Amino acid sequence: MTSEQKSKCSAIIHTASVSGAAAAAGMAQLPGADVPLLIGIEVTMVIALGGVFGEDINETTAKAIVASAAASYAGRGIAQALVGWLPGIGNVINASTAAVLIETIGWAVANDFANKYNYST
Repeated sequence: MTSEQKSKCSAIIHTASVSGAAAAAGMAQLPGADVPLLIGIEVTMVIALGGVFGEDINETTAKAIVASAAASYAGRGIAQALVGWLPGIGNVINASTAAVLIETIGWAVANDFANKYNYST
């Protein structure tokens, strides 16, 4: 990954992470309500990351990539169920777990693109 690609990826991933954290914080007291928003943010992030590496990633492929990280959602779901309903702390925890998950998925995907992993096969 070139320094220019890394810089572009960083901007895309951090923007998605902050957007996801905001959505998750605002909906912490409604378990699962933020999931469609977070998936939309992640799909958009994956498509944008593909563009950085010259990959034409369509929405279906991006959804498949995001779905492959579904195991990560289990831990986030447990955290949200345990404390997400608590005003204040629940919002912070929900936002934090969403941000970390999006960052993790984003950098994993960016590294895969940089290493020429072929998502279409």
